[in-house]
Amino acid sequence: MSRIGKNPIALPQGVEVKVDGNVVTVKGKLGTLTQELKSEITAEIEDGVLTVKRASDSKDHRAAHGLYRSLISNMIEGVSNGYTKELELVGVGYRASNQGQNLDLALGFSHNIVLNLAPEVKVETVSDKGKNPIIKLSSFDKQLVGQVAAKIRSFRAPEPYKGKGIKFVGEVLRRKAGKSA
Repeated sequence: MSRIGKNPIALPQGVEVKVDGNVVTVKGKLGTLTQELKSEITAEIEDGVLTVKRASDSKDHRAAHGLYRSLISNMIEGVSNGYTKELELVGVGYRASNQGQNLDLALGFSHNIVLNLAPEVKVETVSDKGKNPIIKLSSFDKQLVGQVAAKIRSFRAPEPYKGKGIKFVGEVLRRKAGKSA
């Protein structure tokens, strides 16, 4: 992990990074994110480049070094470009619709599942005739958009025989053969 931690992070135009003790605040056009660092890890900004340093070469410090460098890099990428996840509903009668931040899912249960999403996550549903419905999630927080996508997927995870369920767009499922007569 220490090789990842040694890489400097170039700050893109329009991104403002402020280091206050062990708290790093990243502000960009899409939003503001903060991350508290361990006491052994420090962040320094010089000439538009952010570097993350560690106190010693112990195993814990090396692991935290790479972790916090990746977290800060993801924060900078998020506030400048943002992150998107797309989920596909595979199955007869599976539908998705949204009214504002409420996502309404019909997944073959006796009732619809209504999920109220955080205001940081933008949701969009696409239902074209003849194609599977798609849910598009976008946010500047990588961790949050991934957590929301995983929560939605957990309502009806894809099964290995017919592939029915909620899957990520582009995800390759391991399929099994059914009964052999």
